Amino acid sequence: MGLSGKTRPGKGFSPLFPIEVKNSRFGIHGSDTNVYDKDGRFVESKFEEIFKKHARKHKDALTSKEIKQLLKTNREPNDLNGWVSALLEWKLLHNLAKDKNGLLTKDAVRGVYDGSLFTQLEKQRSSSSSRGKKQKLP
Repeated sequence: MGLSGKTRPGKGFSPLFPIEVKNSRFGIHGSDTNVYDKDGRFVESKFEEIFKKHARKHKDALTSKEIKQLLKTNREPNDLNGWVSALLEWKLLHNLAKDKNGLLTKDAVRGVYDGSLFTQLEKQRSSSSSRGKKQKLP
């Protein structure tokens, strides 16, 4: 909800809370991962650094505990707004995109940065719900 207004400057309220990925630079805050530079460009090395530094149990996924460590490492002094924003973003991401083992995969995190996460989640959920339905025989 918070990113919708920031990434849609000059546009009115939308109850769907859309996020314009092309304007992601407007959502940058302190205590962040710096995966986007100041101009909103994706920085691959910073993205990879998240997993090199914090993914201990699995090289391509983060546990809840590892996310807490990531947040602690990225905290900037006296940046309460940044701390809270980062915490809410990562907790929401973990809750929405964790796998059946409670892991937040590298692909899911990349999906946040490139804007494909919700499409991925929709495909996963629709395929799992269709598998759960019994098919009628002709």
